[in-house]
Amino acid sequence: MHVLCAGSRYARNDTPLIMEKVLLDLGAYIRHAREVWGYEKVVIDGWSGGGSLAVFYQSQAEHPSITQTPAGDPIDLKAAGLLPADGLLFHAAHLARSITLRDWLDPSVLDENNPDRRDPELDIYDPANPNQPPYSQAYIERFRAAQLARMRRRTAWVKETLAELKRRGGRELERGFVTHRTMADLRFVDSAVDPNERRPRWCYLGDPAVANCAPAGIGRYSTLRSWLSQWSFDDSNANGPRCAPSVSIPMLLIENSADDAVPQPDVGIIYRAAGSHDKTLNVAKGATHYYQGQVEILDAVLDTCIAWLSARRLHQ
Repeated sequence: MHVLCAGSRYARNDTPLIMEKVLLDLGAYIRHAREVWGYEKVVIDGWSGGGSLAVFYQSQAEHPSITQTPAGDPIDLKAAGLLPADGLLFHAAHLARSITLRDWLDPSVLDENNPDRRDPELDIYDPANPNQPPYSQAYIERFRAAQLARMRRRTAWVKETLAELKRRGGRELERGFVTHRTMADLRFVDSAVDPNERRPRWCYLGDPAVANCAPAGIGRYSTLRSWLSQWSFDDSNANGPRCAPSVSIPMLLIENSADDAVPQPDVGIIYRAAGSHDKTLNVAKGATHYYQGQVEILDAVLDTCIAWLSARRLHQ
């Protein structure tokens, strides 16, 4: 089976990434495979962050509706002629970048310009925090509400700043900014929250307390337009649960049972939401997000994919 590794125009840098433009890039690969190389069958394999992208793409290929980005810039996906894929692999993938950031954003930050100003009762990495694992349901709800509130404050500032730049009408059309502490999911420190076989007090970037304040992390650097397209919970179009009902092609969904990045429920949520009549949910027992040191598990997952594709004659 031939594999075409598709990269977007935002190679190794999602700071300015516009999800709608990434659909055009993925569409160019699929069109080239069909019309230039003559492939009869094309299957999208969306792993990790590529999963929600794949679902977003296929939903717009089947039912195009978007004519502008969340920032209001024109981008006509209805006229783009995106070619639908014949099958979709949703592989150890999360629901959406915006949903993931909502669940990972550190709600203890009180001042976006001074991340040292924090609410100690919402800082899950502070030993002095009186709320410690296992977390009560009341604390989980308080924490999640504070995460969403911080995200919405950030989004409101983005919209205000973008509107001001547009009002000025000058040469400054865009602006970059930093969002500190974006790696603070309760699941990283309490394995009883959405339990799976992941390593306790660990995440795919290592020690989550270190990752939270490190220079790298999801959504850490962004432009105004990218925030709205990629990270804003209320504005991003690339929302897997909203897009999945529009997908009708066969789908294979793989959950890694020891995933230390993608939350346990996510793959099942997309499975249930997908409009496909032919959809299969498979659990890769013991698999971490990156399959590090797990060659046998990775081989088994590849065998599962190949068997599923072959059974549907999607390998031509």
